[in-house]
Amino acid sequence: MTGAPDGPPSCSPARLPVRLPPAITADPALRRVLAALAPHRALIVGGAVRNGLIGAPVDDIDIATDARPDRVVALAEAAGLRPVPTGIDHGTVTVVADGRGFEVTTFRRDVATDGRRAVVAFSVRIEDDAARRDFTINALYADAQGRVLDPVGGLDDLAARRLRFVGDPGDRITEDYLRILRFFRFHAWYGRPGAADPAALDACARHAAGLARISRERVTAELKKLLAAPEPAEAVALMARTGVLAQLLPGADAARLAALVAAEPGLCPGPRDISARKNWPVRLAVLGGDQSGLRLSRDEARMQDELRLGGSLAEAAYRLGAERAGQLALLRASRGEVLRADWRAQIDFAAGQRLPVAAADLMPALHGPAVGRGLRAAEAAWIDSGFLMPAPALIDIAMLAGDD
Repeated sequence: MTGAPDGPPSCSPARLPVRLPPAITADPALRRVLAALAPHRALIVGGAVRNGLIGAPVDDIDIATDARPDRVVALAEAAGLRPVPTGIDHGTVTVVADGRGFEVTTFRRDVATDGRRAVVAFSVRIEDDAARRDFTINALYADAQGRVLDPVGGLDDLAARRLRFVGDPGDRITEDYLRILRFFRFHAWYGRPGAADPAALDACARHAAGLARISRERVTAELKKLLAAPEPAEAVALMARTGVLAQLLPGADAARLAALVAAEPGLCPGPRDISARKNWPVRLAVLGGDQSGLRLSRDEARMQDELRLGGSLAEAAYRLGAERAGQLALLRASRGEVLRADWRAQIDFAAGQRLPVAAADLMPALHGPAVGRGLRAAEAAWIDSGFLMPAPALIDIAMLAGDD
């Protein structure tokens, strides 16, 4: 996902620039690639143009061209660049310049789609290429001088922070059902609150069942990006209203997410976009519902279990570390729990503690399973004491427990 600030700056169409910032087009590696393709039309496309126009970070730069993939390979090699056929069957060649990869894709038009993948034909027309893209704000192009080309009205939509599908929303969705989730994700990052396109929402509701045809990996990746937006609550509420949330997380409660997002500024220090990226697991946990339809990594699944832990925040910090305990504090606060005024100092202190007794302190008086019982009893007493009980008292407790 290309980075974004706390939402694109509010601006009118008249104020939106029609040329990319020089810092983007002056990039030496980009200029080498565009120069290599110069016998053909080669345009910066998509997120780099969108983000460049609104002053958001530009992480990756993609290029669209009327050159066929084999021609792209030949031109890149002739210019001393390294072409990598990463998706050549679909028209994409990654051209490496100065150690960086630029995805170069031939203009395409869809021949057939099945809701997951498309059969494409190459084209020499930018209009064909724009017509198969998902949203108007992603169908913006710019030439080597940074001049913006806008085949489908994306500039006005970007200026108004309005997310619209290119053409008919239902047609775009049935070409790839993942676009339902992309709509809500892009609305969270770029859309104006309260201004979601009714036609798009209607199409998402009508086709929500199509998400069952998309792999769990793709769905999970898209949901994580959505939940990492600085302000995802409205988008998730719209997902609930259209039946999309129930399709992904049966039993989830969007209102809980709104409460958590409202609590974050007071409990999470630092820039909002950074804390949001860290807190997507907390946001997923607060939504609740059945997560069996997602494909979380082992670490991510363990994190969800940890965020459901009971007990004190101090114990959580001792066992899991200060960061996870802080996330647990945020989760509990969003559910109405009143935290101690010194909760952050409490978890910072607890996270640095180490049990002052070890198995060697209990042997040979205890051995075998008795050592484990003794240590668990000592640890429980030590935590209950606020990590203050001295080692001799803990050894006495361990000895008694081990003898049972």
